[in-house]
Amino acid sequence: MANTDFQLQRDRYGRLVLTAANGERHKGVTPVRAFPIAAPDEGLSLVSFEGHEVGWVERLADLPPAARALIEEELASREFVPEIERITDVSSFACPSTWRVVTDRGEADLVLKGEEDIRRLSRTRLLIADSHGIQFLVRDIGQLDRHSRKLLDRFL
Repeated sequence: MANTDFQLQRDRYGRLVLTAANGERHKGVTPVRAFPIAAPDEGLSLVSFEGHEVGWVERLADLPPAARALIEEELASREFVPEIERITDVSSFACPSTWRVVTDRGEADLVLKGEEDIRRLSRTRLLIADSHGIQFLVRDIGQLDRHSRKLLDRFL
């Protein structure tokens, strides 16, 4: 289904409703990113309440502004991946270790159980899982300040 083959709106309960080009309506649609970290704005599946794909979006930017806004609102309400902007302190260079970080959502403490909880997604991108299962993203190691990179290097 191409980007223009459907319309999106919210019903009176706040759920997304997709109306296909043939007039078929799907209530309770959920957008799901195909590549949430590597390409968050490309490849979104629109999945019905029953778990069937009822729409596909190649690029979020190609959608009309109203549909794009609805999808972005829905994704924001379901996703929680704070992005680490700075590592201010670590309790120990041996695991488990408590890290004090500054994220795009404020300050946080995360407990790193082991170095295996730091997953390299690319040469510059990391995903760090804390002991509670929260995923923290380092979008670009090179963009971190010198102190943060020095602390991080001890674990890589």
